[in-house]
Amino acid sequence: MMTWLFAGLVVLAVCFGAGTGRMGEVSGAALAGCGDAVELFLTLLGTMALWGGAMRVAEKAKVTEKLAGLLWPVLSKLFPDVKKGSGAAKAICMNVISNIFGLGNAATPLGLLAMQEMQRDNPTPDTASDSMVNFLVLNTACIQLIPTTTAALRAKYGSGAPLEILPCVLVTSLCSLALALMMAFLLGGLGKRRAPAYGRREAVRG
Repeated sequence: MMTWLFAGLVVLAVCFGAGTGRMGEVSGAALAGCGDAVELFLTLLGTMALWGGAMRVAEKAKVTEKLAGLLWPVLSKLFPDVKKGSGAAKAICMNVISNIFGLGNAATPLGLLAMQEMQRDNPTPDTASDSMVNFLVLNTACIQLIPTTTAALRAKYGSGAPLEILPCVLVTSLCSLALALMMAFLLGGLGKRRAPAYGRREAVRG
C-alpha cells in the first residue's frame, strides 16, 4: 500500500511539474530530498548506535535482567497467561524497556519474538489471545521516558533544548496508554459476553 502511495505522489509531482513548466524545481527538490534523507539517516544512525550500545552493555551487565524482574510483577497483571521466567515474559519486559528509552528499532524484534512465544501457547491459533492483544496495545502506546528519536530530530533541525519535551511526552504517553488499555479491556469483555450468545444462536439454527 505504501509503495503505491509514494509512487502515486511521485507521478503526481512529475505531472504537475510538467504541466506548470516547473520541472526544474521538481528535479531540484528531488535531489535535495535525497541529500536530506541520507543526512537524516546518518543522524538517526548515530543516535540508535549510542543507545543500542548502551542497552547491550546493560544487558551484558545483567541490568536489563534486573529491570525485567522489577517490571514483571506489574506487567503480569496484563498477561495472566504468560508464565514468569518464560521466553515470552523476558521478551515482553525487554520490549517495554526498549520502548521506555525510545528505541523503537530495538523493540521491534523483541516484540515479534514475544508474539511468537505467546502464539505457541495460544489455545485458539486463529484468534489473538487477550495477552497478545494487550501486548500489542502496550507496544503501540508504551510510556516513553526518553524519546530518543524525537530528540535526535529536534537536535538535527536546530532545537536548543531537544529534551525539553520530556514532560509533555510522559504525560501524553501515560494518557494514551491508559486509554488504550481501558478500551482493550472493555472491548475484550464485550467480546466474551457476546461469544456465548452467538454460539447459542448458531446451535439453534443447526
